[in-house]
Amino acid sequence: MMLIIVSYDIIDDKKRTKLAKKLCGYGVRVQYSVFECRLNMKKLKEMKKEALEFIDKEKDSLRIYKVCNECERKIESFGIKQGIGEEGKPIII
Repeated sequence: MMLIIVSYDIIDDKKRTKLAKKLCGYGVRVQYSVFECRLNMKKLKEMKKEALEFIDKEKDSLRIYKVCNECERKIESFGIKQGIGEEGKPIII
């Protein structure tokens, strides 16, 4: 399992809303268009395939970041959205 950061910028409101709902099944929304997910490679592939269905490559963007364990320990988070823990559940401080 690895930490995956997904961010997107989608012009179409309906597609953007549908993608956000889809990503809620994979992780935790930490900002309006940013999700943190804890996924294995199989789930990552599945999530990527589903997410790409909502992207117009001429107008929209989707970014997927794979965060290594060492880099994950260096993440600093401030404010109300605390991210995702090792078990895939939100961290509440």
